[in-house]
Amino acid sequence: MGFRQVKEYLAWLYFQYQIISCCEVMEPWEQSMFNTIFLTIVAMVVYTAYVFIPIHIRLAWEFFSRIFGCHNAVAS
Repeated sequence: MGFRQVKEYLAWLYFQYQIISCCEVMEPWEQSMFNTIFLTIVAMVVYTAYVFIPIHIRLAWEFFSRIFGCHNAVAS
C-alpha cells in the first residue's frame, strides 16, 4: 500500500466515523466537544482494561488452578 492509498483509507474511515456519529451535521464547536468527550471515554476504557484485566486474569487462573488441583499455581 502506498502513502496515497493509506491517506485515502484514513480519510474514508474518518468520513464513516462522522456519518455514524452524526458529526457531519454538527457545528465545529459541537464536533470538537463531541470528539473530546468520545476520546476521553475511549482513553479511560483502554486504561482501565490495561490496569484491571491482567489482575482479573491472574485471579481467575489462581482460582481455577486450585479447583482443578494444579500445583503450578502462582504463589501468593
